[in-house]
Amino acid sequence: MTRKQADRNLLFLTGPKHAGKTSAGRELALRAGGVFIDLDELAEEMTGKNPRALYQEGGPARFQEAEYAALQDAVRRAAPGLTVVAAGGGISDNPGAMAFLTSAGGRIVCLEVSAATAWERIRAGGTLPPFLATPCPVETHRRLHERRSAAYRKAAHIIIHAEGRDPEWISREIAARLCILPDAP
Repeated sequence: MTRKQADRNLLFLTGPKHAGKTSAGRELALRAGGVFIDLDELAEEMTGKNPRALYQEGGPARFQEAEYAALQDAVRRAAPGLTVVAAGGGISDNPGAMAFLTSAGGRIVCLEVSAATAWERIRAGGTLPPFLATPCPVETHRRLHERRSAAYRKAAHIIIHAEGRDPEWISREIAARLCILPDAP
């Protein structure tokens, strides 16, 4: 695949944890007749362990190693049509993976939600992720959210304000802004 083809056919969804990357990515790939790849799911497929288990097994370094390998594999798997890749919420903390993502030739979309919205979605999921096992998880999350969001905005070709928006709206907005579908409103 040439660089120009990759720019048109490979799309990375970034943003903080629980910004809606997976649900919007699935919707967009479905609408466009493309392929959807979730990096956390791909890392689990490749290692046999979910992100929490990888993190608990070897800390952030073990998870980041699996995340980077999954990202490289996702780019290799890119289909001739649209391939939408949902990056993990913490990929900005993985320098090798972020460098690869920004140089892979695809378009990068940042989904933004507030730290408060993301925190409520995390809490609704039940168990807190291991990286939030701190004396003050709310504050730890807020600081991570702000730092990561800034990194995603900096790397993005476009930014979608996803606060209060459903996956269908987000996918339509991405399609319209990137001219993916001719009928996108």
